[in-house]
Amino acid sequence: MPVKKTPLPKGFKLAVARAGIKGPGLAKGRNDMALIYSERDAALAGTFTTNKVIGAPVVMNKQKARSASSNSARAIVINSGNSNSCTGARGMRDVRRMAALSAKHLGIDEDHVYVCSTGVIGVPMPMGVVRPGLKNLAEGILEGASGKSGASVEAAARAIMTTDSYPKFLSRTVKIGNRIARVTAVCKGAGMIEPDMATMLCFVMTDIAVEKPALKSALKAAVGDSFNMLTVDGDQSTSDCVLLMANGALGNAPLKKNSVGLKRFSKALAGMCYEMATMIARDGEGATKLLQVVVEGARTGAQAKKAAKAVANSLLVKTAVYGADPNWGRILPVLGRGGIFMDPLKVDIFIGKVKIASNGLAVAGAAAVKRARKELKKKEVLIRVDLKVGKASARAISCDLTEEYIRINSEYTT
Repeated sequence: MPVKKTPLPKGFKLAVARAGIKGPGLAKGRNDMALIYSERDAALAGTFTTNKVIGAPVVMNKQKARSASSNSARAIVINSGNSNSCTGARGMRDVRRMAALSAKHLGIDEDHVYVCSTGVIGVPMPMGVVRPGLKNLAEGILEGASGKSGASVEAAARAIMTTDSYPKFLSRTVKIGNRIARVTAVCKGAGMIEPDMATMLCFVMTDIAVEKPALKSALKAAVGDSFNMLTVDGDQSTSDCVLLMANGALGNAPLKKNSVGLKRFSKALAGMCYEMATMIARDGEGATKLLQVVVEGARTGAQAKKAAKAVANSLLVKTAVYGADPNWGRILPVLGRGGIFMDPLKVDIFIGKVKIASNGLAVAGAAAVKRARKELKKKEVLIRVDLKVGKASARAISCDLTEEYIRINSEYTT
């Protein structure tokens, strides 16, 4: 029985290519370039890493996204194997050349081409293999325009992987008026993950027409509760970005802020971003368990987020989860150094459904410890903290920390 392909929104096409960016033998013969193409101008919104060390593609993309004349998009070129970060003036020349060549091959404006790169830091982009790769991508799109089917969503997701163990993509429908719209997304990421806007990339496509201010607002809110609450290892990348393209091929009147249609679209977008963030956490380098940390009863939403991220980032907590050790004494001190308002003698801590600490003290009895250990042996672990000093809450997404994480990252460039 044939496998059903993940559908694309109207007016979008994909292409993949094998350039050999990592060099002979290192990429295992797989595609390492992808192209997302819209047949018409698409409104674009983006969020980017807040790291002060950023790659040349992020520099260029931020400039374009913030320019009134070029914050529309027609194409996004993505490569894996090289991040084009810490490459100086040559890096900027290379990324602009990648945009210019892609625009030329596709017959579109260079300002409407965005470039995203992920992989090794500090190595110049091998333009000798990238240039023919760009041409092959464009030819893949043009072949699709002449009736041949383009690359699948899964193929594009595979092409942008680095240490990911599987491709990450999904698609949803949204009812806008009496029309059925589609939102499709691909992302990559497994390590060097602590966004604030992580190495993670995410690309979202929709055929809904959305006014640019509303599009940016919807993306900012979705990222704030998903990718920005995600951590694998507490390390922030130089390349991270989320780009959202809305090309309006659905034919609806552009959605405005506070409209019913925008609320539906925003809800779908937020749900997809959260689901993709959990995909990254599940696939964290060497991870065996998904960890979610919920903090309730905080004074403010900002403090709840800060507390949840602190626990999710703690190496002691992450290793305890890996070893199924219900040591709540690793959780409470993290909260105490987290810069939030709290009273240690009010805090309740739960592992799954099991209350392991009450008002800052251990819950008596071996039975609670045994049940908590059983919760920690599950593939999905929930740690819930009630600070009991307010009404705000937040959820962070993470994973356990294993020996395999060390092995992967000790061999990354070799």
